Amino acid sequence: MKCIIIDDEPLARKGVMLLLELHAELQVVGNFNQATTALDYVRLNPVDLIFLDIHMPGLNGLEFARQLGKNTMIIFITAHAEYALDSYEVEAIDYLIKPIQPARFNLAVQKALAYADLLKQASLSTSLEFTADFLFVRSERQYVKVALQDIFYIEGLKDYVILHLAEQKIITAMNLKKIHGQLPLDFFIRVSKSYIVNVTHIQAFDNNNVTILDKEIPIGSSFRDAFFDRVIRKGSR
Repeated sequence: MKCIIIDDEPLARKGVMLLLELHAELQVVGNFNQATTALDYVRLNPVDLIFLDIHMPGLNGLEFARQLGKNTMIIFITAHAEYALDSYEVEAIDYLIKPIQPARFNLAVQKALAYADLLKQASLSTSLEFTADFLFVRSERQYVKVALQDIFYIEGLKDYVILHLAEQKIITAMNLKKIHGQLPLDFFIRVSKSYIVNVTHIQAFDNNNVTILDKEIPIGSSFRDAFFDRVIRKGSR
């Protein structure tokens, strides 16, 4: 995978470079101190993964991310924890807080590699067919049956959705809004621009996150009232 680093701090870029030396699967093809120059590069050269700061002079990391193509993955690396929810709005793979912990960095890289493998499968899984209790995902030359109750949550990734089952992930070419419109609303609710959850599999939640399969899924501010109305008020009737 070809990757680039964008950060206005030289020491931060050097630190990422040192961490990447442990990952032979990644090839660093660019190292930039400003997002504007990096954007010119990305428009002319293939890049799979970007390690991206947020606070930079001129074009900031979030503005930069909104201009990227659908197949470029982002891992934010920043000193500012308050933009974590914004990172989901641009469908970032992960969000790391400086100073970077090597173990946490390695986890983010492994997540990016896993998503890259899923994206390769997308060409083999490109449509869904729904029934009342099941959906059929096309894989190669056949349709695979998936019970709706077995879907724990659904994640949007660019123009794809990832169905998270207990021990499996299935990716298909469809946007989150379209699949949400076809799911039974008694069981599925959208909690952000990037996630739909199956309410029957919720382990816990608070004002900001839902926990499913021990993963904390953020609740978007524009979805919060509908979520609490569905889970608390309707559930208590």
